[in-house]
Amino acid sequence: MKPTIIFLTILMLFLSCKDKKMAHTDHNTYYTCSMHPQVVSDKMGTCPICHMDLVMVKKQSNLKAGEIYLNDEQLRLGNIKTDTLSVGTLNEKIVLTGVLNYNQNERQSVSSRIMGRIDKLYYKTVGDYVTAGSPLYEIYSEELNNAKQEYILAINQKKKFNKAIISIDEIIAAATNKLLLWGMSKNQIKELEQTQKTSNTTTFYSPSSGYFTSIAVQEGSYVMEGGNIVDIANLSTLWVETQAYSSQLSFLQKNSSSKILIPDLDNLEMNAKVEFINPELNSNSRINTVRFAIANNTQKLKPGMPVYVIIKNPSVHSITLPADAVIRDSKSATVWVQTGKNTFTSKMVEIGIENENRIEIKSGLDIKDIVVTSGAYLLNSEFVFKNGTDPMAGMKM
Repeated sequence: MKPTIIFLTILMLFLSCKDKKMAHTDHNTYYTCSMHPQVVSDKMGTCPICHMDLVMVKKQSNLKAGEIYLNDEQLRLGNIKTDTLSVGTLNEKIVLTGVLNYNQNERQSVSSRIMGRIDKLYYKTVGDYVTAGSPLYEIYSEELNNAKQEYILAINQKKKFNKAIISIDEIIAAATNKLLLWGMSKNQIKELEQTQKTSNTTTFYSPSSGYFTSIAVQEGSYVMEGGNIVDIANLSTLWVETQAYSSQLSFLQKNSSSKILIPDLDNLEMNAKVEFINPELNSNSRINTVRFAIANNTQKLKPGMPVYVIIKNPSVHSITLPADAVIRDSKSATVWVQTGKNTFTSKMVEIGIENENRIEIKSGLDIKDIVVTSGAYLLNSEFVFKNGTDPMAGMKM
């Protein structure tokens, strides 16, 4: 029994010495997890987070300031891909959401110029169409009836007293102006002169063509001077109202061409120009109201319809990169450039226009540079983790 115990003891000591010999003693290498680089060990093992085998990494003592080194396994797992710069044609397109609205320049509010009772309304439903010159309503007004009587009396006085000291023409002119100011037309006044008859009510006519957007009175109701009767909107042109962020305003100039896409009408496309940009910026949301005007000849467009506004800038011929290759923040834009085998450094660049996939590089790179096109954000995070600072900290273009 004792020889067995002695043998086991010797075997355990041998294995222990063997493990010590296998322990990592090379100070120029270390082991880390490809997925969790914060895990660092001086010997082989598994990651305590994901339980993957640790990989050996050689310490790079010859790295320049701002450079970072990744081993082959880290490059593979991080999907780090590089490519040379390319020159191509690029145009920027921004898409804004908006809504169709009334053209306020084509809306008219009809109000009463005199106090009276509405005896008849020729249109009683919002949405009805009226043509210019059609009768709108009849009003009973004692003041207006008295003014009509005064006008007829002045006309008759002129016929009787042509050589009177008092100028009858001035009295007629004053009576005529009063009727005009109270809303009667010249044709109505001429008819009054010819017939020499007055009715209890006076008819008023529509000043423009359009659709009724509101009817504020009913038959039998009284209206004060200046009181609203109806509102009329001409839909021959409509406004497209949208909102743009302050960063997008540089691409929006007055009279800039754009396309309006109307999804409710089978994605109907129409051309439009910027008509108005609100000069006041909303300090909380940092957005501006932008307005376009479009023709509505077929009357198919209706206020309230949602629209998309597509604005394209002129094409440019320049160096371009995939949009994901550029790391942007509020202060700068940077890309990662390969400087050697498995080594990379960050460069600050000036960017221009962009579309859904690519972005223009105005300056900061040479055409011979090999740029990281996939995994740039992983490289950036790795550098920050290892060095505790942003690679572009303190640098300027």
